Amino acid sequence: RTALMPLERQLHLLDEEIAESDRTIQAIAKTDATARRLMSIPGIGPVTASAIAASVQDISVFSGPREFAAFLGLTPRQNSSGGRERLGRVSKMGNRYLRKLLVVGAHAVLYHRKVHKDALRTWASHLMETKPFKLVAVAIANKLARIVFAILRSGTRYAGVNA
Repeated sequence: RTALMPLERQLHLLDEEIAESDRTIQAIAKTDATARRLMSIPGIGPVTASAIAASVQDISVFSGPREFAAFLGLTPRQNSSGGRERLGRVSKMGNRYLRKLLVVGAHAVLYHRKVHKDALRTWASHLMETKPFKLVAVAIANKLARIVFAILRSGTRYAGVNA
């Protein structure tokens, strides 16, 4: 037991440093207008909003929301030929950190979908009837990326339209 006490003190110190970093990120996100707009989207908190705001300086470099989602690695791989569209698994070929943050945010949206009745969560509930949880989480992350693109392009806040 005495041999593990120094490790316990280090863990408590590390927890305090992480909490301080979280407070700093939250303070920075509250002062940044772009991050505040992004935090209005369900599933996107201060860490995700500040990471997106820092990573994506100019949204006009993307031709559309699908290209932005592809930049994050959230679109299915295409094997299309002769006018026949064949979609495969999600490519995972983009910004790994942002993709992970959006998938974690999508998990939060899925866990709390029963309390809210907006269009995003209603769509997620319908998908959950036939699809596995993690597949729906990645689909919601893709949709969140497209919403992020729309928010960044238009400069407005997310208006959760009730279904």
